[in-house]
Parts: sequence; structure tokens; C-alpha cells
Amino acid sequence: MAISTDTGATQVTVQLSDCGESDADAVFTALGSAFASDRAPDQHPHTTPGTHPTVWSSVFDVSQTVGDPAPAELQGAVNAEVQGGIQAVHLLEDALRRAFTVEEEGVVAGDQEREVQLSLRSR
Repeated sequence: MAISTDTGATQVTVQLSDCGESDADAVFTALGSAFASDRAPDQHPHTTPGTHPTVWSSVFDVSQTVGDPAPAELQGAVNAEVQGGIQAVHLLEDALRRAFTVEEEGVVAGDQEREVQLSLRSR
């Protein structure tokens, strides 16, 4: 499902690092089964040639739940940086906890936004 063009407190940016493309795809697929995203259903993360670090990013609109994320297998730990409105980030974190084992590594909170560093693992 495509994300709405209306921006606001319901959109959460998710950046994944320190993982392979299959793990990034597993996380984005799990979240995409719960919320609308800026990614097309057939759009999968892929690496580009070179030795530079890769960070995958996607935006999710948590204003409506479109399904329930199913647990997914990860080959290793995935670092996720999640940023958005306070309530929106909490909703997305709850969805991640239904699909993965989630460990909070750090939090930066403001008046209206929240940024959380998470470590995701298979359940």
C-alpha cells in the first residue's frame, strides 16, 4: 500500500544498517504488512557495488494498520534507527516487537519527536 502524500506526526522514518539486503528486506516486509510505506510491494533492498557502508531507509505511515506483522527470520542483528512523532514511533516499535526481538539501544526525545536506536533479532 502506498503512503499518503500528507506528511505529519503519523510518518516514521526507519533506517537499517549493519545488515545484509535479505535482513533489510525482512524488516521492511514485516513493517509493510502492518503499515503503508513509501516502498512498492515488489521493491526490495539491493546493494550497490563498492566497499562503502549501506543504509536502507523507508518511511511508514502508522495512521492506519493494514495488517499484523509476522515474525521473520534474520541472519544476524539489525541496527534500526526509528524517527518520527512520539506516538507514531511507539506504534511502529510495537509492530517491530510482534515480529522481532527488540532491544532499545538509545533514545533521543523532544517535545514532538522521538528517535530510537534499536537492535533487532529473530524471535
